[in-house]
Amino acid sequence: MASAGPEPALSQLYGQTQARVVALVTQLDRRQVEAPVPACPGWRVRDVVAHLTAVSEDVLEGRLTGPPSDEQTAAQVARFRDRSLSEVLARWDELGPQFGEAIDVFDVWPAVLDVATHEHDIRGAVDEPGARDSEVVRLGADRLLTWMQPPVALRVVVEDETYDLGPADQEPIVLRTGRFEALRWRMGRRSRFQLAGLDWTGDPAPVLGHLVVFGPAPADIDE
Repeated sequence: MASAGPEPALSQLYGQTQARVVALVTQLDRRQVEAPVPACPGWRVRDVVAHLTAVSEDVLEGRLTGPPSDEQTAAQVARFRDRSLSEVLARWDELGPQFGEAIDVFDVWPAVLDVATHEHDIRGAVDEPGARDSEVVRLGADRLLTWMQPPVALRVVVEDETYDLGPADQEPIVLRTGRFEALRWRMGRRSRFQLAGLDWTGDPAPVLGHLVVFGPAPADIDE
């Protein structure tokens, strides 16, 4: 099943993911820190970290109450452009406890999904895959799949669960995937071509436009 026993607090999921991101980026060399991130066109690795830090800052200072717009994310990156990576990480660490408390109180799953998604954006950019079976991937994919509302019946089969979505009185289109892959395509890290190329039984055309929360990606993302 999707879960066994009580789920961890959102702050715990966020904190564990933040710790992995920090551990990863602090061991990168300057070239890797400045590497482009294919999943975030126009951003470097350090820009992704700046965005994550700025989200915490903006939420706690009342400037952000939902997912940031393109203009807001651009301003977030610009805000930290002249700060060293170590300074940005120190600021993120400083904000962590209070931000964790906020996401627990208000059940802010989007913040957890954001940091989980960007962890793997960074890993893909520097060719350091890992943590694909982490708790945040397992639970995040579960939330993202549960929230889907396709216009026709869709059955999504992952490693340990089956999700029957959409109208109940139809023969479902079937998609066989994995939790990590589901997290990635739901968060817009796969192109429409890649979505169409997933393991489908039946014609996926009616649901392709309903698979992603963001995106799809403008170009293929290979991980």
